Amino acid sequence: MKGRRVRTAIILTAGIVALSAAACGERRTSVENIIEDEGEEKKLVSLFAPMERTKPDARNAARTAFDKTVIMAEEQLGLKVEYNTYTAEDYQDKSYDDVATDRIWNDMDDLYQLNPDVTQKAGRAGKLSDLSGLACAKNLREVVKKANTVDGKLVGIPQEVVVYGLFVNKDMFDEYKLKLPNTPDEFLECCRVFKEKGIETPIGANRWWLETFVFAQAYAELYNGDNTEKEIAELNSGERKYSDYMRKGFEYLKEMIDRGYIDAKTAYTYEAIEGEGPDFLAQETPIVMAYWGAANSETAYGKPDFNLQVIGFPSEWGQMPVISMTGISVLENAEHREDALDVLEVILSDEALKVYAETNKVISPSENVEVECIPALKPLNDLVDEDTYVLATNAGMRVEQWGNTCQIVLRLMQGASVDECMAEFDRLQEESLQ
Repeated sequence: MKGRRVRTAIILTAGIVALSAAACGERRTSVENIIEDEGEEKKLVSLFAPMERTKPDARNAARTAFDKTVIMAEEQLGLKVEYNTYTAEDYQDKSYDDVATDRIWNDMDDLYQLNPDVTQKAGRAGKLSDLSGLACAKNLREVVKKANTVDGKLVGIPQEVVVYGLFVNKDMFDEYKLKLPNTPDEFLECCRVFKEKGIETPIGANRWWLETFVFAQAYAELYNGDNTEKEIAELNSGERKYSDYMRKGFEYLKEMIDRGYIDAKTAYTYEAIEGEGPDFLAQETPIVMAYWGAANSETAYGKPDFNLQVIGFPSEWGQMPVISMTGISVLENAEHREDALDVLEVILSDEALKVYAETNKVISPSENVEVECIPALKPLNDLVDEDTYVLATNAGMRVEQWGNTCQIVLRLMQGASVDECMAEFDRLQEESLQ
């Protein structure tokens, strides 16, 4: 199960969208720092990532965008970036997270693309370099710093801010004279009307992303109130309980399942987009949840036959985008650490981030880089620009959020009670305090 979770999580994160088809790479115990290229010797920097380098005829936009920035670094610095890759074939294989952790602890690579749980673990163990001194770090959005700071050190920087929202068929809302919902009660009322009008399952779901509803309910006030840092410190010290925040989100999700607005049994068998996507595109269900890039992709929801709108999740604080991001990290004990830091300076510069953002049409981590989004994404984009969001991957929280919440939501989908789910959060918190 863990392998499947991580494989899917990788699909969601910055710079590695739709990369699950990448071939398994050889595990290398060492690399040479000098290679010959057209008669010239060049320094070599190794990168561990869940994808290979784009082939000339490849059409994967995310890989192409990342490779464009890597090429910029190679040309400016006169070196070569070697990709070491791994993709789990199925849930019985080691997950990408497992392999990345093993490679980090054995000092095998210079640069890493990491999921949040590994970033936290490696950052706390002192395995990742502090990137806060880089020139490119000065231009980062505050949410990026918050998401990737461990024990006061900025240990990862992404190439995009990954935002989740509700993808809605505005035509179906208009047909039944429904306004787009802002609050939990308004959302439930919309679902009630759809159900009453004969739509069997108003919310299309998969086994991974229902946690977005939970985060919006649980942390809307935490991240949009005046005491964010204080409350997080109290969570880390045990003065506050994660379960006290999460309970309302789990109760809300269970209510939607109990009312039949979400088919939990079927959703549990679905992978992201592959399962619920066809019904949404066929206008058989009016609501799904997905990440920003899915609205740009022709293979997901980029060209529907209806008026697509992407809005925030309902919360007592109004519509709430849910942000999740990973980052690129430098191994503290990297053999070519200084060269790796130089590579980051280039690929995370405003110039390179503009290339990346314009290629993928995504939100940049830099405050200086803006890309015009498609009309469907404007409601979500406006909220992020106003610093209205919930952060689902905060490396400053002692209990890792995204992966743990996903696993506990899966238990709810299988029939666990809300109290049982809260007990698991309490256990994780106790474990973090030890």
